[in-house]
Amino acid sequence: MKNYITNSSKSRLNQQLINEALYILESVGIPLDKKTSRSLENMAMAFLAVAGVTKSWKEAKGQDDNRHLKTRDIIQFINQHFEENKSPGSYDDIRRKDLNLLVLSDLVLNSANNPSASTNDPTRGYTLQSGIRNLVRFYNSDQWEIKLKLFLKNKPSLAEILKHKQNRPKIPIQIAVDVRLEFSQGEHNQLQREVVEEFLPRFGFGARVLYIGDTSNKMLFQLSAELMALNISKLSHDQLPDIIAYQQERNWLYLIEAVFSSGPMSEERVYELRKLFSNCNADLIFITAFISKADFRKYLSEIAWETEVWTADNPDHLIHFNGDKFLGPYLSRQK
Repeated sequence: MKNYITNSSKSRLNQQLINEALYILESVGIPLDKKTSRSLENMAMAFLAVAGVTKSWKEAKGQDDNRHLKTRDIIQFINQHFEENKSPGSYDDIRRKDLNLLVLSDLVLNSANNPSASTNDPTRGYTLQSGIRNLVRFYNSDQWEIKLKLFLKNKPSLAEILKHKQNRPKIPIQIAVDVRLEFSQGEHNQLQREVVEEFLPRFGFGARVLYIGDTSNKMLFQLSAELMALNISKLSHDQLPDIIAYQQERNWLYLIEAVFSSGPMSEERVYELRKLFSNCNADLIFITAFISKADFRKYLSEIAWETEVWTADNPDHLIHFNGDKFLGPYLSRQK
């Protein structure tokens, strides 16, 4: 088990319980990656308080044990058992921050003992859902792994739900017969690999890859005859986007920049590519690929309108910078 909290001044037992709580929460699908160290610590202590755990997970109680805590009870428990001095007035942080993900995932039930309480009513009761209460009691036992596996069976994690994973069907992309690509090491080239292996099978509709560059091998792959057939004259590596792919039935030409150190599809870059491909007889689609949404945010202000953004950490989705072309409800999400 990794140490999520390492710089705490708390006792060894309390540090251990907090790290164990975070390990359990991550194991059942609570996303922890965007939380600060202090936020993680607060979440863990709130979870321990609701469960009533101070020494061992065998102590855990919940819905079946008629254990329901108000937000101020949780603060009092944390102060008493986990060396804190939280203000009684901080109950709103318990509700909105510390327990928010746990309630969203149904691990902690909100107001189970007072269903009619309003959302901001400080007397709302919190309790462990029966399944998670039964699971945590097996932590540190030889049955933990199997119990965890059974708990997770056919149950999507909150991390997966928040990513809106769609299981989008993949269509194999075409490169060439008996061609094996060997990218050199580096994050830029790894991102290009993700574009080829994850983006194009989802959104390429069977597109055929015509060109791939590489940081060390500038022309890693190129189908010159196919490019010429589209009236694309010979261009230098510095002029071309990182990847070019063609979908024949739709007559779409994908121009893809894999952003690591170079820039995205900005207004200037799109204008430059439109001029370079002015004689091309296919419809151009401009795409910027990023490793993650965090990387995308760094370049947000530079992205051109009428382009697409794809991030490798959320491969089932596109971000459209296309005005009202795609405006409309996702009806399946509203059912």
